[in-house]
Amino acid sequence: MSNEPLSPPQQVQDHESAPEHVHISPRKGLLGAAVVLVVAVVLAIAGIVPRISARAALKQHTDATAAPTVIALPAQPGSPVDSLVLPGNVTAYTDAPIYARTSGYLTHWYYDIGAHVKKGALLAEIATPELDQQLAQAEADLATAQANANNAKTQAERYTGLVQSNAVSRQDTDTFVNQAASTSAAVRSAQANVQRLKEMQSFEKVYAPFDGVVTARAVDTGQLITQGGANELFHMQALQTLRVYANLPQMYASTARVGAKIGITFPESPNTTYQGTLVRTSQAIDPVSRTLLVELDVDNRDGKLLPGSLAQVHFKTPSLTQSFVVPVSALIFRHEGLQVATLVDGNKAHLVPVVIGQDDGATAQIVSGINATDKVIQDPPDSLIDGEQVNSEQPQSAAAGGR
Repeated sequence: MSNEPLSPPQQVQDHESAPEHVHISPRKGLLGAAVVLVVAVVLAIAGIVPRISARAALKQHTDATAAPTVIALPAQPGSPVDSLVLPGNVTAYTDAPIYARTSGYLTHWYYDIGAHVKKGALLAEIATPELDQQLAQAEADLATAQANANNAKTQAERYTGLVQSNAVSRQDTDTFVNQAASTSAAVRSAQANVQRLKEMQSFEKVYAPFDGVVTARAVDTGQLITQGGANELFHMQALQTLRVYANLPQMYASTARVGAKIGITFPESPNTTYQGTLVRTSQAIDPVSRTLLVELDVDNRDGKLLPGSLAQVHFKTPSLTQSFVVPVSALIFRHEGLQVATLVDGNKAHLVPVVIGQDDGATAQIVSGINATDKVIQDPPDSLIDGEQVNSEQPQSAAAGGR
């Protein structure tokens, strides 16, 4: 192969065969950049718009599911009533725990639970050896004080007689007179101490404070008894007359008349009606329950009724012109008072204060606060507030009937 240099004509020929450089105009460059920008904007819009739409749909779904779902039904009219049945609490006419007024050991008890005792009957005896010794010492101190007082009195009388003849000095006479007065005061103090200990000693015997029944015995023979309210010895109740307490709704408070005869029944004997007498009221409405506390007395000399039981008190009330029956679950108990929730404007809850009449535990009569056109929310959530948006639906039974 020859290494000889190329000739000039050959070099010119190679130069002429090289590709030429293409020049791009500014207009075409701007057009290309605009196309790229449009494609980028379209891609951005294609990615952002679905996100915005999904976010709006999520917000709408969240708002829809945040509102509680409730069942609202029209208020059912109730029939007018002329009587009101309320629960009553039966208590003994007198109820008292029996405590010891002295300390010692129980030596004997005489009555057990269920025993009928008369006022002043001996219930138990307590041995108090320490108290007996204190009383003996106090009596000895009293004797000493009396002896000193007698001696001082004699000296004072003698000097008082001698001072008239100037046989003794006035100063000595005054000294003995003052001494007599001082010892006399000491005698009275000792007598008071003896009397106090004797009264304490009298509490060694425990007596019944009234006619009644022993309902509890909390001590036994040999047990250490402490003075005061630490140990309850017995519990007594007077059962000849029983007290029955009931809470009358505010609407009927004006009908409570002292001396009125009111029927009382008990679940264990529903066919027997006992006659009670309204003896007093609290003369004030309870701000929490909006009721008036009334007391009835029932004769129980036959001993058939027991304190602590639940009674049904039948009050006579004026006839109601219009009332509505709602389930007890629809009632809302808050510090504002008794309320129910009604449905207004299609999907908003409205809380209204109400006054109830008869309540049988499952349903309650609304005598004031709602009308026939109101839809009452049957089981409102505890967190429901006035004006809150809710989702109303029909119960399944109503929906099935419609289909």
